[in-house]
Amino acid sequence: QVQLVESGGGLVQAGGSLRLSCTVSGVIFSVNAMGWYRQAPGKERELVATTTSGGRTNYADSVKGRFTISGVNARNTVYVQMNSLKPEDTGVYYCYGDLTYHGGERYDHWGQGTQVTVSS
Repeated sequence: QVQLVESGGGLVQAGGSLRLSCTVSGVIFSVNAMGWYRQAPGKERELVATTTSGGRTNYADSVKGRFTISGVNARNTVYVQMNSLKPEDTGVYYCYGDLTYHGGERYDHWGQGTQVTVSS
């Protein structure tokens, strides 16, 4: 069974940094895209950043210049380096994967989520 395994969340003070990682566990043919979304209490899930296997990246305006997404091609793992964190970055961060299986099927996958808390 294919899963997305996340790590790296935690508690940090405003202005600090965290690095999240997400790895595809299980056998797949290829990664089309991976990325991160987040959900704050009482709010809808929103895009943080995504990257494609071709290297195309997309960032939410609120994180541009502070977050950097990387990885995907190497070891089917994606990272997001989060710098200059703000209290409004607090939330549950979910890894996302657009994956193709060996039979050609293509599915969206979500990780279980990792908590990021930024204190003021």
